[in-house]
Amino acid sequence: MLNFTGIAIFIGTYVLISLRRLSFLKIDRPAAALLGAVLCVVFKVLSPEQAAGAVDGSTLLLLFGVMGMGAFLSVDGFFDDVEVKLVALAKTPARLIGFIVWGAGILSAFITNDAVCVLGAPLVVRLIQRQKLVPLPFLLALATAANTGSAATLVGNPQNMLCAMLGGLSYREHFLFVGPIAVVGLAINHLLLLGLYRGQLGGALESNACSRSWLNRRTATSMAVIVATAVAYMMGAHLAWSAAAGFVAMMLLHRRDTRVLWGHIDWSILLFFAGLFVVVEAFLKSGGPAWLFSRLPVMSAVTGIASYLRVSSLFLVGSNMVSNVPFILVVKSQMAALPNPRLGWELLAMVSTFAGNLTLLGSVANIIVAENARDLGGIGFWSYLRLGLPVALLTTLFGTLYLVTFWPM
Repeated sequence: MLNFTGIAIFIGTYVLISLRRLSFLKIDRPAAALLGAVLCVVFKVLSPEQAAGAVDGSTLLLLFGVMGMGAFLSVDGFFDDVEVKLVALAKTPARLIGFIVWGAGILSAFITNDAVCVLGAPLVVRLIQRQKLVPLPFLLALATAANTGSAATLVGNPQNMLCAMLGGLSYREHFLFVGPIAVVGLAINHLLLLGLYRGQLGGALESNACSRSWLNRRTATSMAVIVATAVAYMMGAHLAWSAAAGFVAMMLLHRRDTRVLWGHIDWSILLFFAGLFVVVEAFLKSGGPAWLFSRLPVMSAVTGIASYLRVSSLFLVGSNMVSNVPFILVVKSQMAALPNPRLGWELLAMVSTFAGNLTLLGSVANIIVAENARDLGGIGFWSYLRLGLPVALLTTLFGTLYLVTFWPM
C-alpha cells in the first residue's frame, strides 16, 4: 500500500530543491533537504532510528575528505598563482579556453567538480575583467569541463561517490573504463566551444611579467598528497577513509592552524546529502518508486546496445528531472534487476555526471559559476543550453557505446 505522506514529502522537498530558493521562505537546497528529513520523522514515515540509519556516513566522509584536500589548495593561493601563469602561457583567448577546459577537467577528477568551480570561478571572472574578454565562452568552459572531467574518477563528483558506495564500484576499474571516455568528452567539450564561439576568441592577451612560481613548496606538498591518495584508491583502498587520511596528512605536513580550513569546506553540501538520504529512504518506504518502476522498468525487453542506450536515456532525463543525487537514491533498488548490475552502476555514475551539462540547473557546479558571474551578466538558461545540450548528448552517446562495447560481459 502506498504511503502518500512519504510521497508528498519527497515531491515537496524536490520542488524546493529545484527552485533553489523561495524568497518568502528563505529556503535554499540544504535547508530544503533538512526540512524534508525532519518532516519524515515528524509525520512518522520513518522512526528516528530509521532516519539516522538512512544516512550513509561513508559518502559524507568521502565528500568531507576530498573537500578538505581542496581547501588546502585554496588557502595556499594555488589558484591565484595559476592565474598569472595562465595568461603568460596561453597568449590568446582561444588557447586560454583550452587551458581552462583541460585544467578544470583534470583537476575536477581529483578534488571534485564543485570544488574546482568554487575555487576557479573567481579566477576566471578576474581574467575576463582584466583582459576585457567576452564572458560567456570562458564561464561555460569552466562549468561544463568541470562536469565532464569529473566523470573520470569515483571521487570526481558527489554522484560518483554515491554510486561507488551503493554499487561497490572499484576506483581502478572505473578509471580504466571511464577515464578514456572523460578524455574524449573533454575533447568534444573543447571542440564545441571553439566551434560555437570562435568569432569571439580573437586577439591577444595582455601578459604581465611575474617571476612568482605557481607551484610553491606548500602547493607541491598538497599535490603530492592528492596523487598519493589517488594511488591508494587505485590499489583498492577504502575511498572514504583514504580521502580522510589524505586530508589529515596535509594537516600534519603543512602544520597550519586548522581553523583557517573550516571556512573553505562547504558544510552545506554535507547537510544536503544527509537530508536527502532520509527523504529518499522515506520515499522508498512509501512504495512510490516500486509503483513507478513496475510501470516504467529500467531495463526493457530489448537486448544489446539498444537496451543500454535506452537505460542511459532514462538516466539522463531522470537526473535532470529529479536532480542526479536524488535520482540515484531512487533508482538504486532497480539496479540489481539489470543483466549486469556492475555495468549498470558504471553507466549510472557516468551518465548522471554528463547529465549535469544538459541544462544550467543540471549541476551545482553550473550554479556556482553562474552565481560568481553575476557582475558580468550571469549565464542565461538558453545561452547555456546552446552548448550544454550537444555536450551532454554527445558525451553520453559516446560513453554508453564505449562502455557497453568494452565492458567484460
